[in-house]
Amino acid sequence: MISASVRCSCSAGARHAAFMITLAFLVALPLGMAQEASQGGGKVASASSMGGGMAHMAGHMYLTTLRPLQPGDKAKADAIVVAAKEAMAPYTDYHKALDDGFHIFLPNIPQPQYHFTKNENGREAFTHFDPLKPTSLLYTKTADGGYKLVGAMYTDRVTANEDELNERIPLSIAHWHQHVNFCKAPVGHGAEYFGHDAKYGLLGSIHTREECEAAGGTFLPHVFGWMVHVYPYETDPAKVWSTGDDDAGHDNMDHSAMPGMEMK
Repeated sequence: MISASVRCSCSAGARHAAFMITLAFLVALPLGMAQEASQGGGKVASASSMGGGMAHMAGHMYLTTLRPLQPGDKAKADAIVVAAKEAMAPYTDYHKALDDGFHIFLPNIPQPQYHFTKNENGREAFTHFDPLKPTSLLYTKTADGGYKLVGAMYTDRVTANEDELNERIPLSIAHWHQHVNFCKAPVGHGAEYFGHDAKYGLLGSIHTREECEAAGGTFLPHVFGWMVHVYPYETDPAKVWSTGDDDAGHDNMDHSAMPGMEMK
């Protein structure tokens, strides 16, 4: 069972992330790809932890519980940062990433951050963790139309528990996250995914199965699986595993192309 608590300080960047994930679902994931799964007994963010018009998003973010620092945790996390930097090194030129099978999600839609995802690495992450094989490389767009490499993303299957995640990357250091409580809009209501009064999706006011089914939608407890970002080029240790990089548009990725990360 997944047991988690959430601290989510959502901003315009987080709103953009939710928009992009919802868009990914709309354009790339037919309902037939969704399968039912049990969420478990964890908690999501409370509305009081969210600012202004972002209160609806509180019920859609799910983060691992911060654990007390244990002996060896920092050394293990530091080693993963070193490995991530090594894994990223060949791909400072984004053309090399494309040549090696990484694919850009929605390259023609402006995003603060772009995910270059490799299916093979996603499949391997489903069964074991290799910090030299991130599922996605994270880039920002440059003024000349190219891409600058800034980070990497690791993944795990949606059913992984926190002990397994902790074995991969210590939960005293990093927060893994999922996106949850997605209500797929009925036909003809797609516009209600977006806007200040959004009803469906990750920006929507609907957070429960009962509300979703009453509105004619289809409820999905999980949207994809576990994800965590690392930014090994950061000099401030607090930013290396920071979830605050939502402001840079995290999670704008092609989950539909990631084995083990399907809608649940």
